[in-house]
Amino acid sequence: MTRDFGFTLHKTDGKARLGTVHTGRGDIRTPAFMPVGTVGTVKGLYLDQVKETGADIILGNTYHLMLRPGAEQVAKLGGLHSFIRWDGPILTDSGGFQIMSLSKIRKIREEGATFQSHIDGRRYELSPERAMEIQRLLGSDIQMQLDQCIEFPHTDKQAVKAMELSLRWAERSRKAFGSQPGRGNFGIVQGGTNETLRLKSAAGLVDIGFEGYAIGGLAVGEGQALMLSTIDFTAPALPADKPRYLMGVGTPDDILEAVARGVDMFDCVLPTRSGRHGQAFTRFGKVNIRNAKHANDLRPLDEEHPCPALSKYSRAYLHHLIRSGEMLGMMLMSWANIAYYQSLMQGIRAAIAEGRFEDFRRQTKEQWRAGESAA
Repeated sequence: MTRDFGFTLHKTDGKARLGTVHTGRGDIRTPAFMPVGTVGTVKGLYLDQVKETGADIILGNTYHLMLRPGAEQVAKLGGLHSFIRWDGPILTDSGGFQIMSLSKIRKIREEGATFQSHIDGRRYELSPERAMEIQRLLGSDIQMQLDQCIEFPHTDKQAVKAMELSLRWAERSRKAFGSQPGRGNFGIVQGGTNETLRLKSAAGLVDIGFEGYAIGGLAVGEGQALMLSTIDFTAPALPADKPRYLMGVGTPDDILEAVARGVDMFDCVLPTRSGRHGQAFTRFGKVNIRNAKHANDLRPLDEEHPCPALSKYSRAYLHHLIRSGEMLGMMLMSWANIAYYQSLMQGIRAAIAEGRFEDFRRQTKEQWRAGESAA
């Protein structure tokens, strides 16, 4: 345990980076995948299970926790860690993604965003200052600036406007964050897929000064090729001695490719959302357990994996549970996916440490391709 927030870069292998983010609540090994616990729960899993998969940190969401049960209520109950019984670090998103995804029920002004609650229709104001206040009340260890994320496709004019607003909000967020020993405040690079805008955003954030930097506004419809090309010119513009976080990404392949480009931290709802719908991610590639061919298959998803959801239960049983709409099926598949994601990150970290990341990337992709044809 350490009181100061910081980042140690242990080794690089090409552009891939092995590091540790230090927080007052414990260390985060990077590259790291953060399971998404939007409203204080990683859907379908006990948090003890999440920890046992190897996760050092989870993610919560400012917007959703603001609506229910309310940040002040969470603070009254001892803070988010105590409330949900998670003693490791927590990162909270600021609500910037909801500024995009809830565009029909929000308005944006210089002061901030005005939302109409999707729960009860009540009106809420989310300014940079209020977003940081909520995160302080929740007690999160990594707190994101409020930004404006825009969908793809968009015009350059829209990208410029959102990037410049996000920079102004970054200054206000940083000031509102204040002094919180052991906690970090991350700025978010915006600018669509435009290199000039991304570099301007990154430079502006570095001038403000944050404990870490995120690449936002990707995985919003632009496709993997454009996403990766944007990371190619954005990541090198960020300080080498600070963590780099790619928000909302992604598939195992997205993660491998982004690590190869110098990204340290990831989050995505994909492993649990896909699990609830019957798709498993494994070292043999994707498995759609709903397919009829699994109905009589007594093999587990991966008999060598230490997670029981992958190694103990037959594909036939998982097929039956998912096709029957049973809650247990959704829970087991979500558990299996979170476990696979964490074992992938463990493999990535070990490969960078041993200077064989490129071999690991190639072999992992080959195994996915070979396994998918036989799954």
